[in-house]
Amino acid sequence: MALKEIALRMPNRPGQIARIARLLAEQKVNIASISLDSSGSRSNVRLITDRPDRALRILEDAGFTVDLHETIVVHLEDRAGSFLKVLEILAASRVNVESIAILVAREGSRILAAIATDDVRRARRVLEEAGFVSEKAERLITNADLVARSPAIPSESVGLLL
Repeated sequence: MALKEIALRMPNRPGQIARIARLLAEQKVNIASISLDSSGSRSNVRLITDRPDRALRILEDAGFTVDLHETIVVHLEDRAGSFLKVLEILAASRVNVESIAILVAREGSRILAAIATDDVRRARRVLEEAGFVSEKAERLITNADLVARSPAIPSESVGLLL
């Protein structure tokens, strides 16, 4: 099962990202990865949560326009230039990268990254052919696996790993 990423746009003003975190925390949805970039009056947010379908409904009910994207989990050697190979393969195949989340999870000595593209099928094919897709990680890692599980962390907290 592939990881799912949520993308949304919101006004660029104080308190908006806190509002999103509060909405999700109140419904016991944990955030494993979050990115935010702003330009002018708008901000773009990307989230990987433990329950993406639930998070999608919560955010839509709150009035946000939200998209859900499948990502591809790839494994990389933990050394300079290893991610460049993945990016070059996608570029040569004319696949546009829309987002990247470096995941805290590891597969042996390799780090894992989730990539959202404009053409998941083609990206998966070319990255599989090049030996980068981690089928094991995609079978074993779900959105829920990326959130810290610790008795010291209340389940209703927003558990950021990145």
